[in-house]
Amino acid sequence: MSAAPQQPNRARIVWRTCLASAFRTALACIIVGITTLYGPSSFRNQVAFPAFSFVTVILVVTDATLGDTLHGCWLALYASVQSLGPAMLSLWLIGPAKFTNGTTALAVALGGLVVVLPESTHLIAKRIALGQIVIVYVVGFIKGEQTEPIMHSVHVAASTAVGVLACVLALLLPYPRLACCEAKKNCRLLAENDSERLKLFVKALCAEDKAVASASISQAKLLTAAATKLLQSIKRFQESVKWEKLPFKFLRPYYMNSGEKLQDIEMALRGMEIALEITPSFPGRLMLDGELKDGLLRLEDHISLTIKQAKSFLPGDSLTVPESNAEDIMKLLQTLQTIPPAHQDLPSFFFLFCMKLLHGKSLPKPTTKNPVQKNGGSSSISSKQNGFSFKEVWNSCGLKSKRVMPAFKFSLSLGFAVLFGLIYSKPDGYWSGLPVAISFAVAREATFKVANIKAQGTVLGTVYGVIGCFLFERFLPIRFLSLLPWFLFTSFLRQSKMYGQAGGISAVIGAVLILGRKNFGPPSEFAIARIIETFIGLSCSIVVELLFRPTRASALAKIELSKSLETLHECIGSVSLQVSEANLVENQKKLKIHVNQLGKFIGEAEVEPNFWFLPFHNACYGKLLGSLSKMVDLLLFGVHAIGFLEQESQKLETSWKETVNKLDGDLKLFKESVGSLIKYLGKISLIKSLPILDKELEKNNISHDLEMGKSPCPNIFRVSSSDDEDEMDKVLNSFLQHSKEIVDIIHGIEDEKEIKSEMVLSLSALGYCIKSLIRETRQIEEGIRELVQWENPSSHVNLHEISCKIHALYS
Repeated sequence: MSAAPQQPNRARIVWRTCLASAFRTALACIIVGITTLYGPSSFRNQVAFPAFSFVTVILVVTDATLGDTLHGCWLALYASVQSLGPAMLSLWLIGPAKFTNGTTALAVALGGLVVVLPESTHLIAKRIALGQIVIVYVVGFIKGEQTEPIMHSVHVAASTAVGVLACVLALLLPYPRLACCEAKKNCRLLAENDSERLKLFVKALCAEDKAVASASISQAKLLTAAATKLLQSIKRFQESVKWEKLPFKFLRPYYMNSGEKLQDIEMALRGMEIALEITPSFPGRLMLDGELKDGLLRLEDHISLTIKQAKSFLPGDSLTVPESNAEDIMKLLQTLQTIPPAHQDLPSFFFLFCMKLLHGKSLPKPTTKNPVQKNGGSSSISSKQNGFSFKEVWNSCGLKSKRVMPAFKFSLSLGFAVLFGLIYSKPDGYWSGLPVAISFAVAREATFKVANIKAQGTVLGTVYGVIGCFLFERFLPIRFLSLLPWFLFTSFLRQSKMYGQAGGISAVIGAVLILGRKNFGPPSEFAIARIIETFIGLSCSIVVELLFRPTRASALAKIELSKSLETLHECIGSVSLQVSEANLVENQKKLKIHVNQLGKFIGEAEVEPNFWFLPFHNACYGKLLGSLSKMVDLLLFGVHAIGFLEQESQKLETSWKETVNKLDGDLKLFKESVGSLIKYLGKISLIKSLPILDKELEKNNISHDLEMGKSPCPNIFRVSSSDDEDEMDKVLNSFLQHSKEIVDIIHGIEDEKEIKSEMVLSLSALGYCIKSLIRETRQIEEGIRELVQWENPSSHVNLHEISCKIHALYS
């Protein structure tokens, strides 16, 4: 699979995927339409809300597998119990005739609060339950005394059941779309993708000039984007496979444990890409060794073949590739017996380290039982049994304090949407609350952008539905068939950046609710009423968000940037050869969480309206996010290098313990210099305004004078005019020199050559990580300086001076 024909292949895959999704969605809607329009009268009387059946179909069947729809059946049942039970009791006790606009809106808001508050409830279950609450209360209020509390709730439940059962049938006909088959297909594509990227990376490393290397790296980056999507799909299908095991006992639990292995392979390939990005020249000095170059090419062929044969990553898979061949190839790496003397050679050594790491990760491993905890697995349980904690009981129910405010805001939005919708038009009042209910999102969203694309999607779908009714007014079956091209179009909309899932689903529902109905009056009148009611609901959501969320996404991105730098400081402080790397691993995971959260805030801030605020500096935050993401990867590679060094050190004599102190001394200097810089950058990033900082100093009668030598802070910030060698480069030179001394003293022991090569690769990889961390820290420094200058355009920015002011103010 070459990178050149990727575009035609991608286009074919996208078309096939969208056609399949459109066909399944259309089939489910046709099933609902036939049963609700042409079914027995007794059945049609029970399914009194076919519109909600269509809504349920769209919520469940969109891009679903059979496992997803079976899961959807359970979620619909859970949602019905959660919402219809209390609603039925409320209608029975109070009586629908006694409801008013205000009490109806209050009942919907309280019901929504109960549904949204638990964190453990699945998103689809929440959306179905919220939609049911709107239908039960608002339609019950509209019909008044004609509403029978129990049967009314039963009709809503029956309409929901028809929708989810239609989804199951649509995923079974004409043949089932199984999650395990989809995961297997995506694993095969990912294996081909990984193999091709590996080939391109090795080709780049062995290239005779930089132009050829750059072309190979560019092609590999295109494949990396596709690999990320494939990996996400595989992880999603893994969850669906669990629901297919019960009805299909013959299915093996495909790929249930492959997520971590696939992630490890992607991580090793990512390391190769990082190494090639800063390789100063091609070919590197290491690749001038013809024997090593030939061995590298043979190792690449072996790993590619291994990945392709183990593409399913099933436990216990056997390979036809002789492992003895791999051992012979890996012995070629044992020719690396000396630490590279120059920094320029570190990328090549790091590339080989990642190659060796990839070889180990690509091999399938036998299944192992769940490991028993070291403390017998009972310590955590016994500690919880020592006393009663209300907080533990609260959290065990999925209720957390951080969920209270978002749940309250949403219930308020839903209540106001219903209230103003009923005030505007009582017969159509539920259409203002229903879009808010079924579009509930757990995570924070860009409010204005999401509301905009929902409104646009609703209008597009409604207009298409009106046109379809005008053209095929007397031919109801053709109206259903006309949904197929619309579903295909909206499948592309859902994958676009302009509309996304929210806009695409709104467009689908807008068309279905008009083309799949009858006896609701003229389509144009219904369309206008629904558009207005939808606008009322979305407007209520925006107003409530503005009232209860004064903190803008740009401000949250600023805070999260500081938290990321603070956690990065902890990670740098955890780097050590004498202490277990467990602390570093834990801090690295925390850093990854913060960086991912920073990326979400940056994405939201980019589409956030500026109003009267300072525009968000997209480019600067993008650079900072890129550097932080790269440092997350580098720290993980550092963990692997330290782990290999620990393993190999156990084969050595006591000389290792004596010599490693020198390396730890170098690491200490590295941590002090880089760690201090990152610590101050984290504090500087929180500065809102330099004039405000100066006023705070004057207010507290604090003075500082850098020129008189009274500065309490060392100048750790880079001065562009300085011609002296950077202090951090001296630390790296010292580390490489001490690494050379460690390797030189290894002699006269068993497997000396193998141990030496392992030590050389691991120490060189750690040296490369140190060098790259230093480089990325300097990039972050430049980014923070640019960001502070952007926020203070009329001030001269001197990071050293700012850090001294902060130290004087808060020390």
